[in-house]
Amino acid sequence: MNKLYVVGIGPGAYEEMTIRAVKALEQCQVIVGYTLYVDLIREHFPQKEFLTTPMRQETERCRLALDTAQSGRTAAMVCSGDAGVYGMSGVLLEMGREYPQVEIEVVPGITAAVSGAACLGAPLMHDFAVISLSDLMTPWELIERRLQAAAEADFVICLYNPSSRKRADYLKRACDVVLRFRKAGNLCGMVRNIGRDDRSSSICTLERLRETKTDMFTTVFIGNSSTKEVNGHLVTPRGYIL
Repeated sequence: MNKLYVVGIGPGAYEEMTIRAVKALEQCQVIVGYTLYVDLIREHFPQKEFLTTPMRQETERCRLALDTAQSGRTAAMVCSGDAGVYGMSGVLLEMGREYPQVEIEVVPGITAAVSGAACLGAPLMHDFAVISLSDLMTPWELIERRLQAAAEADFVICLYNPSSRKRADYLKRACDVVLRFRKAGNLCGMVRNIGRDDRSSSICTLERLRETKTDMFTTVFIGNSSTKEVNGHLVTPRGYIL
């Protein structure tokens, strides 16, 4: 059987992978992925063959995984977080039409919105939106429209890819959009390097977030109008009677 698993490995730590993800990687012969993500799991699967590509070679990486599976070796494409949230599962399923003999199975993982929220407390207890600020695939004009809609509707907003060297001011621009509908004191949170030894997190106001420097390893949470701080935790009430 020509089999390809698309595996979400979670935020980075082995113990934060799902049991199903671990079993899929144990069953495969070849693990394919972005170099950084493969390095997170390499030591836990020493008997496997690893095939890696650098950033921005996503389609080449998918083709490599599909070709490997088609050759008769069971393969796994690994993605950080969940393979279906800004991951490779969609691309692989589309490209998989060219490989009808390859069976593709998507294995879910813990995405940064969920793992980062746990670090801060419970900021996602009510309706929320997840938006990436990366404009590699989506024009900024569309990102801004989505930010505006989520802010106006009072969603909690989780931001992926808030800044990079080429997009140093994107988080500031995003905050400016949200500030059209939220108060400057609206509570927010940030978590960097989720699931890794040097993880850090903090709670701040929207006004302060606007001036904060972040990077691609940071996940940002913008609370809604009800979000509050409780004993050092960021909490968005759902409306239970206490």
